[in-house]
Parts: sequence; C-alpha cells; structure tokens
Amino acid sequence: MSEQIAHTKITLQNASEGLSLFGPQDAFLKLVESSVQAGIVLRESEISIRGEARQVEIVQQLFEVLLELIRNGYILTERDVLYAIDLAKELRADQLLDLYKGEIAVTYRGKPIRVKTIGQKHYVTTIKKRDVVFGIGPAGTGKTYLAVVLAISALKEGSVKRIILTRPAVEAGENLGFLPGDLQEKVDPYLRPLYDALYDVMGLEQTAKALERGLIEIAPLAYMRGRTLDDSFIILDEAQNTTPEQMKMFLTRLGFGSKMVITGDVTQIDLPKGKKSGLIEAKQILQDIEEIGFVFFTESDVVRHSLVQKIIVAYDRAAENQG
Repeated sequence: MSEQIAHTKITLQNASEGLSLFGPQDAFLKLVESSVQAGIVLRESEISIRGEARQVEIVQQLFEVLLELIRNGYILTERDVLYAIDLAKELRADQLLDLYKGEIAVTYRGKPIRVKTIGQKHYVTTIKKRDVVFGIGPAGTGKTYLAVVLAISALKEGSVKRIILTRPAVEAGENLGFLPGDLQEKVDPYLRPLYDALYDVMGLEQTAKALERGLIEIAPLAYMRGRTLDDSFIILDEAQNTTPEQMKMFLTRLGFGSKMVITGDVTQIDLPKGKKSGLIEAKQILQDIEEIGFVFFTESDVVRHSLVQKIIVAYDRAAENQG
C-alpha cells in the first residue's frame, strides 16, 4: 500500500522571516532536510512542503513553531533547531513556545536567561518547589549554571541571605596538595566553573563585592562539616565525586529557610577505585522521600555545541557495548 502524499503551504510575512527560519547559508534548512523526508521549497514569501503525510505534518509543525519564535524576537541557533526537530518528530514542538516565553533572570549585560529544553524547565520548576533537589545528567545540560542563576535570584529577592557554592576536592586524579600557593589560590582554579556562572549573571565587580561581604561563599566540601546552614541557597557541584559519608554530612547541614541543589554526572566519577559515589548512593536511599526532587537530564538537554551532544551519545554507546 502506497503512503498517502500530502502537500501544504506556509505563508511568510516578509522575506527576512525566510532568512531567519532557514538560517545563514540555509544551514537550518539543511538540518531539517537531513532529518525529515519531505520536499521543502521557498518561493517568494511562501514555503511549500510535499511528501508522505506524517513527514509533512512534522515539518509544518516545526516551521510554524519556529516562525512564532522568530516573530516574538527570538534569534534561533543551530542547537534550538536541532532540539525543535527532535520534538517535532513526536509532534511536540509546540512545547517550545512555553519554554521561550518567560525568562528566569537577566545577565548583568541585560541579556535574558531562558530555559532551553523541557528537562531544564522541569529542573527550574522543581528547584522552586522543593528544598532539596538533585540534578543528575551529562555535561553541558546547564545543571550548575541554572542553579547559580536561581540562587542569585533568591538572594536578590531576599528569600535567602547568602549563597554557598561547594565541590568535593577530587578532580580527575589531581591532588590539591600538589598545587602551588595558599588554600585560596589552590581552591580558586578548581572552583572556576562556579565563578564563571557568577560572573556571567552578576559581572566581575558585583561578584567580587558579594564575596567580600560574605553574601557568597565558595569553599571545598570539607569546610561544610560541623555547620548548620540557615537562610542559605547551597549548591553542591560535581557531587558524583563525594563519598557516601561526605554526601550524608552535606545533606544534614540543611537549616531553616534554606535550599540545596546537588548536581552531578554519574558517568564522570573521579573517585579512587573501589570507592562508592555518594551521589549514586543518595539516589538509591532518598528517591522515595517526596519532598526531595530528582531531575534526570539526558543528552537531548545538552545546550553546548551540538557536537558535544554527539560526543556524549558516542561515549554512551561505547560504554553499553563494553558492558
């Protein structure tokens, strides 16, 4: 039985819409054509789509959603188009419209910060609702960055009095003791990703002032021992490198009026062989506690260069084959 052939047209308001939709040198159009089996032709201000009915429906939804974003002033990137194609294949591209509607904050340069994937939206919503949230998934999904953005927003709103950022002192087999300088000099380069997120949202000057006034504290995980942290937004980054003892110690620091976000990637554990990851254990032990949120990111939530997503998938596939 032959597939039903369909044909539809989408009218553009002007020629510049076509340029924005198809991308520089038709880069976005080429991505669509390589993913969907349909003929796409642009004549003046009309896009003609022809092919098997389901494929035409996918392309129609994709272009209508992308056009709505363009008409609302959103500048598309290759990453946005790839993500939209993935959603359109399940006829879910319209979910993108909700993502790009609101901004969660603005950078110090006035650029809006928005969630870019459905996974990120779920993460932000969960952090706002729950006092303890685990964000688990691959690199480049915005786990740490979004947590820092929400922490700064909470500080500005006055819902917390300070931000505490911490990481366990295990880093790809390196030992902090071998680095030159005093503790601050040893710790700073290793906590650099946390500083980068702060600088992006607050700028260098404001970050320095907040650190000086103690509104933001950046310290190795060992410095959390024996403290109770009230009215604080606490982020534990690279949590896959905690031991079970460290994780329990950290979680029991939670004080009144505080929020904790624990981020990590269970495929990037740098602990010595035979040592169990505190993040993996916490996931098993705490998953039934309703008040604790668990958000699991996948490679489709990667918001770095599109090649990063392909690299993660390739490594995952290799690990499965070895297993």
